[in-house]
Amino acid sequence: MTAIAISEREFAQFQRFILDIAGITMSDAKKALVSGRLAKRLHHFGLDSYDAYFAMLSDGHHADETQIAVDLLTTNETYFFREARHFDLLRQAALQAQPGLRAGAPFRVWSAACSSGEEPYSIAMVLADVLGNAPWEVVASDISTRVLERARIGHYPMERASHVPPAYLKRFCLKGIAEQAGTLLVDRALRQRVQFRQVNLNTQLPGDLGLYDVIFLRNVMIYFSADTKRQVVARVTSRLKPGAQFFIGHSESLHDISDAVQPVIPSVYRKAS
Repeated sequence: MTAIAISEREFAQFQRFILDIAGITMSDAKKALVSGRLAKRLHHFGLDSYDAYFAMLSDGHHADETQIAVDLLTTNETYFFREARHFDLLRQAALQAQPGLRAGAPFRVWSAACSSGEEPYSIAMVLADVLGNAPWEVVASDISTRVLERARIGHYPMERASHVPPAYLKRFCLKGIAEQAGTLLVDRALRQRVQFRQVNLNTQLPGDLGLYDVIFLRNVMIYFSADTKRQVVARVTSRLKPGAQFFIGHSESLHDISDAVQPVIPSVYRKAS
């Protein structure tokens, strides 16, 4: 397949495309990533320029292809139990809530930018361990349908699991053998406890999302402008229960972004009771 160069003007079109749809600000350093990820789509349709592909996405008749382009431009790699301190705090929150769960509402956690699923499955492992048969729910969302499909399957390279506690690996994962060597499969019972759904954080949130005891919104705001951060954080934090915790990435901050939650420690916030 012959490589097709992307011009500055063409790249600017896709910068605007992903900003308008997902609120993501794509730096000029991403030019090679855009051309690399979209080149196969040009080849698939027999197109000779990124301009022609952009025109196709813009004609209003290719919604499925538009979603594919969004998937390709927003997918990021992650791994299990990333930023371990957050999972320690999740465990503590679940333990504190446990006595009141039997007769009350379930303990609910939302992984609001779940990518390929490692984060929500890490959450589910902790809740299954701490809460057992007490009622709990994990909702996981992403804008990308492609990563959500991968997440539902729950099949990963073993190197993604280097931070999973050994007891959890044994209890909640199946180790691949033969042609599946070097991979793991999240146990079916745990996979069934995670509800995956497509949500675009840059638009009004679905009314049926409900409220949460803990929300993870990690390592996604770095792609947003300040105004988009404010809008997204306002939408997401509106789904926190009083006293609930809100986790962001260690390289992120809510300074001058939101006063809906108060800082506890770096990357951890709490909604007022």
